[in-house]
Amino acid sequence: MFRTLVETAAKMTDSNETTTAPETDAAPKQQAPASSDAVAALEAEVASLKDQLLRSMAEAENTRRRAQKEREDTAKYAVSGFAKELLAVADNLRRAIDAVPAETRAGNEQVNTLLTGVEATERQLVAAFDRAGIVKLEPMGQPFDPNFHQVVAEVDGTDKPAGTVVTILQPGYTIHGRLLREAMVCVAKAGANPGKVDTSA
Repeated sequence: MFRTLVETAAKMTDSNETTTAPETDAAPKQQAPASSDAVAALEAEVASLKDQLLRSMAEAENTRRRAQKEREDTAKYAVSGFAKELLAVADNLRRAIDAVPAETRAGNEQVNTLLTGVEATERQLVAAFDRAGIVKLEPMGQPFDPNFHQVVAEVDGTDKPAGTVVTILQPGYTIHGRLLREAMVCVAKAGANPGKVDTSA
């Protein structure tokens, strides 16, 4: 009888262990949500740091490009002030050449020799301008452009569309595409009096 009681107690113990076993297996499942939340938080933090890094790299690249452009512009336009002073020299050389009539030059060897030297000087100056990126504006027959031209007068009866440049009083210049000096011009004005100049512009 004692053996029977022992066997019955053993069976009851085995039954209790079998019943409580699922509780042990359920414990890890309760920790899974907490682990997923931690991974999601880390992923979000990594994404945020990556975004900040990309923004910082882009800003650094933009800063580098701006600095490089400023250096290039400084090198390009460093001679602007000096070049503007030389424009008057170019103007005077051209005036000296244009002031002598062709017949006077042809009939006077000394005058011809002198003008030949002036022309050579002008060519050297123009070549220096070319090397520095300085370009002469010659807008004859072109529409008036307020970005590069200054109107001195309007001329009636030129048979040209209104606003067309018909006379260049002083040529303009640019340096690497940037305005160095405006061209002073006369433009066509719609009217019926040929050759009349209106200086009220």
